[in-house]
Amino acid sequence: MSSTASKIITTIQEGMIDSIKQIVPIQTDSVDSTFVSKNISLNFAVLVGLTGDIKGKILYKGELSLFGSVGEIMFGMKIEGDMLKSFAGELGNMISGGLCTNLSSKGIVIDITSPTILEGSSTISGFKEAVEIEVYFQNGEKLSIVVMID
Repeated sequence: MSSTASKIITTIQEGMIDSIKQIVPIQTDSVDSTFVSKNISLNFAVLVGLTGDIKGKILYKGELSLFGSVGEIMFGMKIEGDMLKSFAGELGNMISGGLCTNLSSKGIVIDITSPTILEGSSTISGFKEAVEIEVYFQNGEKLSIVVMID
């Protein structure tokens, strides 16, 4: 990986972590990140496209219980079924929007596409470079965010 690509990935990681801390109302315990070079497996995830200065995709994968916990804290009521899936997409949208704002302050202009909900055992491949950011929350839940650069 070139030093320019490495710098962009680091800037995205920092912007993503800041966005999560601004949007998600659950305290984080720890954050870990690794570069991904193989297919990405998932059971439930939200996919948001990136356009502009950086082209790629962001995958938010986690258990539905995590999205339910966040929704319940944000809205004060339990969210289930289709409403929970819709909320998961909107949460991905909010975090991605926060990333756009954070990166714009560093001179990187990106925009996002509408979120797509992915359900069932599946894999994603075909990206040039990717980093997986695992965010562990105090409630014991984990959100894996994979930023894939085309």
